[in-house]
Amino acid sequence: MSGNFGKKINLSIFGESHGKAIGIVINGIEPGIKIDLEKIKKDMARRAPGRNTLSTQRKEGDNFEILSGFFEGYTTATPLSVIIKNNDIKSKDYSKIKDLVRPSHGDFSGFVKYNGFNDYRGGGHFSGRITAPLVFAGALAKQILESKGIYVGAHIQRVGKVEDDSFDRVNLNKEVLDSILVKELPLLNNEKIDEIKREILNARQNGDSVGGAIECSLIGINPGIGNPFFDSLESVIAHLAFSVPAVKGIEFGLGFDFAKENASKVNDEYHIKNGKIRTYTNNNGGIVGGITNGMPVVFRVAIKPTPSISKEQRTVNIKTMEEGILKIEGRHDPCIVQRVVVVIEAIAALAVLELL
Repeated sequence: MSGNFGKKINLSIFGESHGKAIGIVINGIEPGIKIDLEKIKKDMARRAPGRNTLSTQRKEGDNFEILSGFFEGYTTATPLSVIIKNNDIKSKDYSKIKDLVRPSHGDFSGFVKYNGFNDYRGGGHFSGRITAPLVFAGALAKQILESKGIYVGAHIQRVGKVEDDSFDRVNLNKEVLDSILVKELPLLNNEKIDEIKREILNARQNGDSVGGAIECSLIGINPGIGNPFFDSLESVIAHLAFSVPAVKGIEFGLGFDFAKENASKVNDEYHIKNGKIRTYTNNNGGIVGGITNGMPVVFRVAIKPTPSISKEQRTVNIKTMEEGILKIEGRHDPCIVQRVVVVIEAIAALAVLELL
């Protein structure tokens, strides 16, 4: 099972949703980097389940334990090994349905690929719970980037039919990114908070779930980061983005809206501002030719609705090869978008750190 990423900064994730622990080993971090553990804990808390009625009631603090690579507050350059223990586990909810493949989950594809030996409880290694170690690595990456004047931030761009404002791709600043973090929900437009809460709670009340989108940006990033073709910044971000369960689409800048426009309308024309080359617009999302051009890097990802819902769904029994009806019990998110925001920040930071 593939659990590795990166050439310069190598990540190796491990664990299952209902196993003893999940974790990550990070190689390639330079020695002598001071780690603010409190900042990492804040990011872990943003992803953790059970914080309110908008998420699953599984109670996991996502408390991490650093086993190696960290001494007296600084990195040592040896492999940085971290575990996060699983505590609030109710595996019996899954033993009842172990032969009934859940629609839109990795149950069937995982069963086929691993000859039935995969851990099905809570989705096993396919679970979104495995993003917790990614958040740890991303929180570390963000601290390293901040020392270089690069900042990462994201917000809920959409939940269901409710849409937030979009980032100002030209004039985005750190104050805007910081302001999102102190809100009940990470949104730009405060008037949308109650609307999005209603959208999520209505889905829960109906035994359903709802999807959405997240917009992420990196600011303070110099031109020249990335490569043409296979190691473009877009390629690396997309690689990591699609490693996050539930991400089903990505676009940079105008994204798919480029398809309906003429170049004369959407080309980013250049000018000089305060002695630096800038563009009047930022329709390309800060990346051209696979390489940063000094403008804010802006991209969006689409998050599918949580596939575990309490409504009856058609499925098959992989043991008896009979069709059947499945009604999923247990604790599930009516929407995971608000919890995935920090995960998308993490993969964006890791992608830039890899190319730096």
